[in-house]
Amino acid sequence: MAMRQLDALSISIGVLGGVATLMTATILTVPVWVIFIAWASFFILGAGTDGMVKSIASNLTGVVIASLTLLVVHALGGGTAVAAISVGVGSAAMVQASKVGLLSKIPAIVWGFAATVGTVGATRHDITTTSINNPGLVAALAMVLGAVFGIASEYWGAAMAKGTDAEPAAGPIPEEQS
Repeated sequence: MAMRQLDALSISIGVLGGVATLMTATILTVPVWVIFIAWASFFILGAGTDGMVKSIASNLTGVVIASLTLLVVHALGGGTAVAAISVGVGSAAMVQASKVGLLSKIPAIVWGFAATVGTVGATRHDITTTSINNPGLVAALAMVLGAVFGIASEYWGAAMAKGTDAEPAAGPIPEEQS
């Protein structure tokens, strides 16, 4: 017997959320909250392959803009005024990037930007770190993983809801009535 789509998604997202948390605590030390931001981005951008591509592209655009912004702040010696002006320019760049059809949803770009800045604080590594611990690289990896967890949860949920291994219909999570 197939189950309701939201119930199936609850199970798939719940189990995979636990897996993501365990994975980031033991195997791959990226901030789990960045994975969850990207996971939400995947669904809000329509889910399916199209949502995955849009989410990754938008989130990574935000990561790149944030990394460049932080590099400028560092190069100019930091300080409140430098940071404020640099973030203002970075914010304008995010809006301009949305002129590209693939990047048309500004919030998904902002999530990548914010996750990168947050990852600097969470990892306590400066954006100039020249290793795999660079916060921009860490945030980028977590963003891609979030999209992968998103599509995995969508496919698994759809398979449970349909009672088969059929591909899910692309689109956001439907609102179900009781």
